[in-house]
Amino acid sequence: MPAFRQVGEKQLPHPVLCMAWSPKRDLIALANTTGELLLHRLASFQRVWSLPPSEYTGKEITALAWRPDGKILAFSLGDTKQVVLCGVEKAEILHVFPMQSSVTCMHWMEVTEESSALSSFYNSEDESKLFLPKLPTLPKSYSTTSKIFSEEKSDEIMNLMGEVRLNVLVLGGDSGFVELYAYGMYKIATLSGVSGTCRSLSLSSDLKSLCVITEVRSADSNPQICFIQLDTGLLSDCLPEVTRMARKFTHISTLLQYLHLSLTCMCEAWEDILMQMDLRLTKFVQEKNTSTQVQDEFLELLLWGQSSPELQALLMNQLTVKGLKKLGQSIESSYSSIQKLVISHLQSGSEALLYHLSEVKGMSLWKQKFEPLGLDSAALEGAITAVGSFSLKANELLQVIDKSMKNFKAFFRWLYVAMLRMCEEHVPPELNKMTQKDIAFVADFLSEHFSENEELFDRKGKYFNVERVGQYLKDEDEDLVSPPNTKGNQWLRFLQESAHLKESSLLFPSFPQKSLHFVKRMMEAVIEQCLHKPAEVIGKSVKQAAFLPLYSIPESSENTPRLFELPSLWNDKKAKMHHVVFCMPDVSPSKLYLLRKGTDPSRRISNSVVSVDLSHYLDNADEEDAAAQRNYLYSCLDARFYDDEMLTVVLQGSQEEKRRRVLAQLPLASALSCESEFTWEPDRRLEQQSGAIPCQGLVLGNQWRELENMKAQFVAVNGIRKVACVLSANLRHIRVFEMDVEDEDDEGGDSQNASADHDGLDVTMTSEGQSEEGAEAKEEGGERRGAAFRKTEEQLESEEAL
Repeated sequence: MPAFRQVGEKQLPHPVLCMAWSPKRDLIALANTTGELLLHRLASFQRVWSLPPSEYTGKEITALAWRPDGKILAFSLGDTKQVVLCGVEKAEILHVFPMQSSVTCMHWMEVTEESSALSSFYNSEDESKLFLPKLPTLPKSYSTTSKIFSEEKSDEIMNLMGEVRLNVLVLGGDSGFVELYAYGMYKIATLSGVSGTCRSLSLSSDLKSLCVITEVRSADSNPQICFIQLDTGLLSDCLPEVTRMARKFTHISTLLQYLHLSLTCMCEAWEDILMQMDLRLTKFVQEKNTSTQVQDEFLELLLWGQSSPELQALLMNQLTVKGLKKLGQSIESSYSSIQKLVISHLQSGSEALLYHLSEVKGMSLWKQKFEPLGLDSAALEGAITAVGSFSLKANELLQVIDKSMKNFKAFFRWLYVAMLRMCEEHVPPELNKMTQKDIAFVADFLSEHFSENEELFDRKGKYFNVERVGQYLKDEDEDLVSPPNTKGNQWLRFLQESAHLKESSLLFPSFPQKSLHFVKRMMEAVIEQCLHKPAEVIGKSVKQAAFLPLYSIPESSENTPRLFELPSLWNDKKAKMHHVVFCMPDVSPSKLYLLRKGTDPSRRISNSVVSVDLSHYLDNADEEDAAAQRNYLYSCLDARFYDDEMLTVVLQGSQEEKRRRVLAQLPLASALSCESEFTWEPDRRLEQQSGAIPCQGLVLGNQWRELENMKAQFVAVNGIRKVACVLSANLRHIRVFEMDVEDEDDEGGDSQNASADHDGLDVTMTSEGQSEEGAEAKEEGGERRGAAFRKTEEQLESEEAL
């Protein structure tokens, strides 16, 4: 009876580039050559959802990683140089951030260390909810860009960050760039000095060291694979402080995004139709023959009820009664929308930002704890001042909107009546009543807003700036065309006359000449500086603890997708060790090598390098099997860590038995039972000293299964869920196995559904997958019954090659 139960098989239409099992559920994520991201269940390899490539994110997926709680999937795009966080429940993009260069590998780990300082912090995390109102969600029309702030939930940011326990997304790329993101969102370290292109990463769960597998190229020789261990001791020494700081800064960076999106909504609410009055009046000035000012023409109409033929033509032929009504309605709806966004979104977002920045400033004053991490209280004080200035500018915009709405309402009401009279139409009695106060109000509005401005025409191509709100929403460095009139403001006069308050750091500067966009950009620049400083400081503290050149690789192997290639890294949390498994096919094709390093770089490990001889078979569990197996010599195609004590390997028969493929479980205990020690000569590559590496024979027991009718090449495993996925050499043929049960002769419906995922993924998202998969399954089933088992291995291989 074969070991491991096969629960699914599929021929995929496009080659697979990355695959990764969920750490918590029986789900596997696949990325293919078209840029599509697919999520499949273990049972029958049924598709749950697919995320098609888009122009917004990109079309070339280069790496995949699951958040340790299995709720979010991170993937990187090579063409747009972005990293995307995708919600697993509904396949929606939650967060996107840009990278300086293309990401080639990623690893998402969770800290397992416990301390009293951390547990007290975990219990007191959500105090901000007691003091801050819930952030209003963004308007529905704008929810497509960022799902974080469009869901009807009170804790959008908290959901995105996940548990309070620190988790870190490690990203590696070309030319040795490595970055660490707390909670997958806030950059806590930028590392430099790593040589070569990163191929694999593993940050230890105690944060003491980061292991990197790199490919170092040189002009005169083949690329060589190297193992680098970096000492990240500062992160582990200051774990409670790093966790607290990262959580706060993640809040702050998402609040900055919230304010940015709110301001974008305001810009969309402001319409170009509001410029019509300015443009029509400018055209009127250019076309009229008289030397009379526009302001005088309107005042004459206001006082005497008479107008010049030119003004009458402008009002009746260009503006029209219907157009005036439409313009009035547009201004009212647009201004009220902007007003609501300022009050509900900008002000509440600014308050939350001030609260969190003030807390971080308080942390920075505890210099003994937070100064080593790069928190600068002076810079944070500057950030708080910048947020205060932004709040003042938002308040100023509110006053301008309020005044403009009153002015336009009175002006349009009067002009509407005047135009009805010109048409000799009936004027409703409720509009006909106009007091002396109303007339004075309109006269003031005309004198202030309707005076021609030659300088403005040179700058903007118009003589008038009747509409005063749009200038605040323009993303430009120029000063405001019509800054607010501060004459008679007693507070400003008091400040000017007070020598002590004039330059006081307690008062936020208001920048009266600048737009809201300008002040927002200035605030973002100051806060970004505070956010980036810790990443630089922590990055500089990371030192290289070990650099071990392993072996060189021939140029010909470059056709293989890099993400599937060995070496493979693993962090043993209990033993606090890094494991590296790799092959050196040019030196000894039938050997599998294991390198071990302590997560603490100063710790010495026994049996640091050992090897397993796949041609030397040491099994006596079953005499018949043993006799049969002894005839086979194996080489290793792929190896992944199943758990701390087991390797899952794909073996290939050597020489005349090359078609034979075996999936096997390899216990590490047998390989680590070597008594002799290996002494590394630091100036030579490991492959040059491979003869001195202690070696053990292959022990499989009954933990192996021949993969018939499949040219298997790669494997992805998850020891927690006890599952494996085998991929063929052409990257299209997949088989899925449950590893802790033996295959049964009758693979009925019960066995197919035995490990169906009961973790409650959305029913709505599975229905589409089920209907699709049902059709595919029927089609596949027919093919399989009719032909699959009659095919010889040669026929299948030729098909796969095609």
